[in-house]
Amino acid sequence: MEKTIDEKKQGESLVLDQKEGNKRKLFIESYGCAMNFSDSEIVASIMQNQGFNTTQNLEEADLVLVNTCSIRDKAEQTVRKRLEKYNAVKRDHNPKMKVGVLGCMAERLKTKFLEEEKIVDLVVGPDAYKDLPNLLAEVDEGRDAINVILSKEETYGDISPVRLNTNGVTAFVSITRGCDNMCTFCVVPFTRGRERSRDPQSIIEEINDLWNKGYKEVTLLGQNVDSYLWYGGGLKKDFKDASDIQKATSVNFSKLLDLCAVAQPKMRIRFSTSNPQDLTLDVVETMAKHQNICNHIHLPVQSGSNRILKEMNRLHTREEYMALIDNIRKIIPNCAISQDMIVGFPTETEADFQDTISLMDYVKYNFGYMFTYSERPGTMAGRNMKDDVPEAIKKRRLQDIVDLQRIHSEIKTKEWLNTTVEVLIEKESKKSDAQWSGRTPQNIVCVFPKANYKVGDFVNVKVTDCTSATLIGEGIGLSENN
Repeated sequence: MEKTIDEKKQGESLVLDQKEGNKRKLFIESYGCAMNFSDSEIVASIMQNQGFNTTQNLEEADLVLVNTCSIRDKAEQTVRKRLEKYNAVKRDHNPKMKVGVLGCMAERLKTKFLEEEKIVDLVVGPDAYKDLPNLLAEVDEGRDAINVILSKEETYGDISPVRLNTNGVTAFVSITRGCDNMCTFCVVPFTRGRERSRDPQSIIEEINDLWNKGYKEVTLLGQNVDSYLWYGGGLKKDFKDASDIQKATSVNFSKLLDLCAVAQPKMRIRFSTSNPQDLTLDVVETMAKHQNICNHIHLPVQSGSNRILKEMNRLHTREEYMALIDNIRKIIPNCAISQDMIVGFPTETEADFQDTISLMDYVKYNFGYMFTYSERPGTMAGRNMKDDVPEAIKKRRLQDIVDLQRIHSEIKTKEWLNTTVEVLIEKESKKSDAQWSGRTPQNIVCVFPKANYKVGDFVNVKVTDCTSATLIGEGIGLSENN
């Protein structure tokens, strides 16, 4: 659950410029978090070099790949329905079509897809994308192919991702893979493996390349960005055995942020996702030092109850979390803070739930991503805990926190009325083709009349009105970041 799931992007099929001479067609669809969409860009890059161009026409595809998510049962059910659709097309229109499952669900269900249900030709885990050409050769020979081995080294730092469905303004840059935090509700450590960090030099090179291509904002991406640690390669857990020189020259997340901010002082830098137990104040101080690091921290708490946090194996208490919030607001008074929250975790009582309500009242998050608990097979909670909170109670609690978050979002958004904010224009507003839409450093959406501005401009906007989640204003000129 440590990851933002953008419901509007679920099931997007990806398209990139056609490479001359490529004869085969690839249809690739993504579900889940930003990490999955970022991984699809890596896969598209690998397959483009294997003679594949992307298509949005499922019927003409030689290869169909679906990049999957195991974070919630809903995501898995959606993917299963898509696999049924692919197989119907294969049966009725295109018997030569090959179907493959990528990502977290591939890792979790492995042979079930291939041998028991016989619904795919290819199963590829998150660390095996470089093996795709070999696996495809196996499939072309008429054999099923599977590689779900989790790597201790793979970071894909040497592959330049093809930017798919991009606005040409914002991009994701992966900095870590895997996760060492064994939260009992989360399947990620089992599907993406142990935590390892990418060489900072390759990260800087990717950011420089994006700037040269006209991008204006990057989001540093990882299951848990705060625990980024580069000491020449290797797993985070083995850092204790590193040499003195490796320890002395290591780069933690605060140092990486500093390197990125200095490398491109006009490139906006964001990061996601943070973990309260790993977010150290030197990171917040580095944010305060650089105007191009956005003042927004996505800080999932999951529950306001110490008892439930312990059951979840979250290594922070309610009090520690609140102290961290206080310190962030002391160092960066206008920092936006967003949350992930789970209600209905096994054994959650009404008193536990009221602790969550009181924590939300204390923090007053700018926005949040809220879910009812759904048991994930393979997780510690799935194995050892009974999903004992009735569905009706889960739904009622979810509605209560969604309603409360809407109130808090409105309070926090209204604080920007009659101020001037910097907005990076990303696209045309959904509601009006006469307006631009972009985001402030605090990740708040802002719309304003187009005038003579264009996508990619940094514009100072005077805020005159707002909804609970969107600022409305007038552009008063380009900012100094152009």
